[in-house]
Amino acid sequence: MGFVAVKLHSEDSMGEIYMVAVDPEFQGRGIGSALIEFALAWMNDVGMSIAMVETGGDAGHEIARHTYEKVGFELFPVASN
Repeated sequence: MGFVAVKLHSEDSMGEIYMVAVDPEFQGRGIGSALIEFALAWMNDVGMSIAMVETGGDAGHEIARHTYEKVGFELFPVASN
């Protein structure tokens, strides 16, 4: 149905969710949120004090942003080149 991928940055105690995917047939059922919550709990268990995720600000990433915000992430705009 789906998966979540996490990177641990031990040097700064930061966990990064770098990919969440849910089969389109199963989207809209809370699976993405459950995967993110699982990842956050695991990161906490292994000593990470910060969790981050990056996503695009375009309309194509609106659903992803909504899912991250639903589980407690806040928007932190970053510009890079």
